[in-house]
Amino acid sequence: MKISHIEHIGIAVKNLDEAIPYYENVLGLKCYNIEEVKDQKVKTAFFMVGQTKIELLESTDAEGPIGKFIDKKGEGIHHIAFAVDKIEDQLKQAEEKGVNLIDKTPRKGAEGLDIAFIHPKSTFGVLTELCENKNK
Repeated sequence: MKISHIEHIGIAVKNLDEAIPYYENVLGLKCYNIEEVKDQKVKTAFFMVGQTKIELLESTDAEGPIGKFIDKKGEGIHHIAFAVDKIEDQLKQAEEKGVNLIDKTPRKGAEGLDIAFIHPKSTFGVLTELCENKNK
């Protein structure tokens, strides 16, 4: 697998309106994008830290992935996302090496990225997302 950089770190929060002021007023970051990803039942807010983004994730449905995560584990780090090229090839190579994939084919994520998740059972407990920006 060829990773170019950490694309973002996903953090599950109960409420974006309550979480965003911490990142802006305390950490001095600027929220540059808020977006809903309906098929993932999530609303996201993005901040840049150097080349890496922080993605806050608020569930829009208690039965969605983020709602279930918060119910089970509480707020906090949800996943780490790595930027890759040729995401389909990266997934195929990972699967050939015995990696348990959540997504065998990419799907659309926030900011128009193609995304796919690798199961935490194959990544020592860390939900891992691969992202490709095909619009660059």
